[in-house]
Amino acid sequence: MKINRIITIVLDSVGIGEAPDAADFGDVGANTLGNIAQAVGGLKLPNLEKMGLSNIAILDGLKPQLAPTAAYGKMAEVSAGKDTTAGHWELAGIHLHQSFPTYPNGFPAEVMDAFAEQTGRGWLGNYPASGTVIIDELGKEHLETGKLIVYTSGDSVFQIAAHEEIVPVEELYRYCKIAREILRGEHEVSRVIARPFIGEPGNFTRTANRHDYSVVPPEPTVLDNLKEAGLSVLAIGKINDIYVGQGISEAIHTESNLDGIQKTIAALKSHPQRGMIFTNLVDFDAKFGHRNNPQGYADALAEFDKHLPEILDGMNDDDLLIITADHGNDPCFPGTDHTREYVPILLAGTAVKAGTNIGVRSTFADMAATIADIFEISAPRQGHSFKNKII
Repeated sequence: MKINRIITIVLDSVGIGEAPDAADFGDVGANTLGNIAQAVGGLKLPNLEKMGLSNIAILDGLKPQLAPTAAYGKMAEVSAGKDTTAGHWELAGIHLHQSFPTYPNGFPAEVMDAFAEQTGRGWLGNYPASGTVIIDELGKEHLETGKLIVYTSGDSVFQIAAHEEIVPVEELYRYCKIAREILRGEHEVSRVIARPFIGEPGNFTRTANRHDYSVVPPEPTVLDNLKEAGLSVLAIGKINDIYVGQGISEAIHTESNLDGIQKTIAALKSHPQRGMIFTNLVDFDAKFGHRNNPQGYADALAEFDKHLPEILDGMNDDDLLIITADHGNDPCFPGTDHTREYVPILLAGTAVKAGTNIGVRSTFADMAATIADIFEISAPRQGHSFKNKII
């Protein structure tokens, strides 16, 4: 059967156990799904269970299936990083051989001085922090002075937080673009991120107006190849930001996981064109992984699982669904950073050989190679297709 559309949903940070090189990243023992399952007394994900999620790894609360409704497996990351950019680039066929710089002691004076001079504003912070914690710590001073809150994390990010009533969102975006141009060469972080918030001291809330300014991929991805071949690539959520619009035909902003799920379901009807619908559901990572909240993470997984039948029912017979992740972020693991893990991959649709175990893939790029193979377009340099195993 000829596949018309591939719907790829990235469950941001939903790792499924430490990767073989986890020790190199200080992540021995990390297991996002496994440790959450233990922490909450068992996961309740009946639809993912039927697809074969617990055939990939033993997970409390879920039973391995004798006849899974999907093909299943897991993928290891090759790239030198465990961040969003590295993971998504590898899913699309690029291996990052040198990690992006990180700043455990904050950004150097040469960066911050240039930032202050070019924005015309002072800054607060400039240290690794949880985004919600740092606005609680510095939000009052920000309101009083108008200085921008700058912070980083274990990832290669330069984050700028500002109250929307003090710094209008479009102005914050302009400051991010300034930072993006400053952060080139040796200081080229993977992302500059706008983090607007609202509220009063003691009750600040980040808004959905986040915007990421990523590095342009160094070579064409499978998305570029799809677009070059005249196929459609619809980006839902932060996908467009991650790839800086490269290989994207149309982009749709989302405000939450549920919003992303609903917009994906709507796209199944509104975008019949041959090609790819590519969705990222970021709340798993941003709201629960980074905040060490296993129960909230489990609830978010259950929310996705609840809507999974609606996604499957909205698909046509010539559609393929891929569910995967970009890295781990174990909320039960020490710290608040991403974790180096395998990611699960589930593949479903009428054309799929249900119950097929595609095994342990040596790179996320196998997904890109498979997409290219299915659509009979140029493949990225990295990865090996498993099309013949599943279709």
